[in-house]
Amino acid sequence: MIRPATPDDLPLVRELWLEFEAEVPDAPWRESDSDDDLAALERRVRDGVVLLAEQDGQAVGLAVAAKTGAQLGFLDVLYVRRAARRNGIAAELLREAAASLRAHGAEMLELEVLASNEPARAVYERWGFVPVELTLAAPLDTLAQRVVPRAAGPTFGSIHVQTDDSGAVERAVHKVLPRLGQSAGTSVTGPRNGWVAVHDELCSREPRLLQRLARELSYSLASVVLAIGVEEGAAVRYNLWDRGSSVDEYLSVPEYFGELPPGDVVALGANPTVVARLTGADPAKVREVARTAATPSELPPAVELVEAIAAVMGVAEAGHGWVAS
Repeated sequence: MIRPATPDDLPLVRELWLEFEAEVPDAPWRESDSDDDLAALERRVRDGVVLLAEQDGQAVGLAVAAKTGAQLGFLDVLYVRRAARRNGIAAELLREAAASLRAHGAEMLELEVLASNEPARAVYERWGFVPVELTLAAPLDTLAQRVVPRAAGPTFGSIHVQTDDSGAVERAVHKVLPRLGQSAGTSVTGPRNGWVAVHDELCSREPRLLQRLARELSYSLASVVLAIGVEEGAAVRYNLWDRGSSVDEYLSVPEYFGELPPGDVVALGANPTVVARLTGADPAKVREVARTAATPSELPPAVELVEAIAAVMGVAEAGHGWVAS
């Protein structure tokens, strides 16, 4: 039987509420507000919706709700004692609470549930509740480590074309650069270890332009091309193209420039199989060196990291100040 609670039921309502609080405790860092909650129960009995479920003359369940807006009701608690569960009592309590709120003009019902309370979340979703907002929490020590000022370090990079024909690369560079708005401060060196290096003063400082130039060279030369460099002195990025198609992209701190969907974070990790196939690098070495992390502090300094990755791929150069010979 479901019936409204009366002021005489207040001790019983409090007893059930405390059982609910003990079974589903709040997060450990939150101070207890049980005293305030218990004081609010008396007000709910007078002007809200407080329902008791009884079975064989014993109280076995509690629902507490109130109308909180012109069209909105809020369910503070829905609780059934363990021994009486799986008998549809919670559903009956909810139906009665919803009917009472609807009679007073409410059209929507909201509730809060702990993310860790998966059984309750599953039941609520089956009944038609959907997430509206999320409350997130993080230790301040974690924030102090991860939320750091953006680095003010240098941005630089270079391009490496897998060929021994430096003349063809130079001709392609001078053909492509005018289309990108670049025309000065460019050098083509090599071949070395089967790669011809391209350094452009302006593209080096603009990662997007560097990637565009690398893609255009890969397409026009029908070759494997690598663009690799450091961004803001903190993150290492490389892009590999094969005949103009992007085949691998790596960013040492995937969310350095902003939050990304989980799939995009994973995609910005190095693909050792692809790198090995296109550059001849040892995949185990690629996996070991080209790691990703949540913050730059969890990785070697960016200049050291870009040198290590360049060395594994066989494009390390002497004399340019950013990769080891």
